[in-house]
Amino acid sequence: MDAPDTNRPRSVPWVAMYHSVAEDRTDATDPYRITVTPECLDRQLTWLGKRGLKGVSMAELLAAPDRRRLVGLTFDDGYADFLTGALPVLRRHGCTATLFALPGRLGGDNAWDPLGPRKPLLTADGIRRAADEGVEIGSHGLTHVDLTKADDLTLKAETVDSRTALAALTGTPPTGFCYPYGTLDQRALDAVRNAGYGYACAIDPGPLNGPHAFPRVHVGQNDNSLRLSLKYRLHRLRRRPVEGLR
Repeated sequence: MDAPDTNRPRSVPWVAMYHSVAEDRTDATDPYRITVTPECLDRQLTWLGKRGLKGVSMAELLAAPDRRRLVGLTFDDGYADFLTGALPVLRRHGCTATLFALPGRLGGDNAWDPLGPRKPLLTADGIRRAADEGVEIGSHGLTHVDLTKADDLTLKAETVDSRTALAALTGTPPTGFCYPYGTLDQRALDAVRNAGYGYACAIDPGPLNGPHAFPRVHVGQNDNSLRLSLKYRLHRLRRRPVEGLR
């Protein structure tokens, strides 16, 4: 398939949303379709490379004067398998990425997924190791709660306290935030912005727009070359330009 048209400025940066990367992934063990195998991730990054595209962190994407050949790579939840499943593949392709972690669940698991199975999350040492490898560390909140349903105290903890905790772990306050479940409203957006984050990722932000309501595209195990091409093209057609993004 021909490479995407990169001669025109891309008004909507393409940001891919991943979660877990694990060898033992099967349909039975992945009810939420959040896991890809390292081999699948390798094929998907190869697809990008063959089209002259490069996967980068959100920080690198937003800092680039020309984003036409860049694709944001984000990994939600901070699964422990990021270090063993995703990081070696990213290195092999010369890609960077953003990892959205949960400092209130260090060394815990994805207890918020009622159907399971339980997947271990990174420890403090794991997050520091990822940061030392050049991975951008962002916040996914403190404990993975829907911010649109949070009371004021919880909303503050999930935005402000999670940023403070990650800064203590890595030595650098995170610039990025990722809304748990991808859901947000104006109140949640304002809380994230007021907490000091420079940008925030959602899935489909609906009527909200701007650097604190970035749309993303879920990428899963079944996304082969054809599906990736369709997602790439449809994203640019369906999404509005991100207001306030130079």
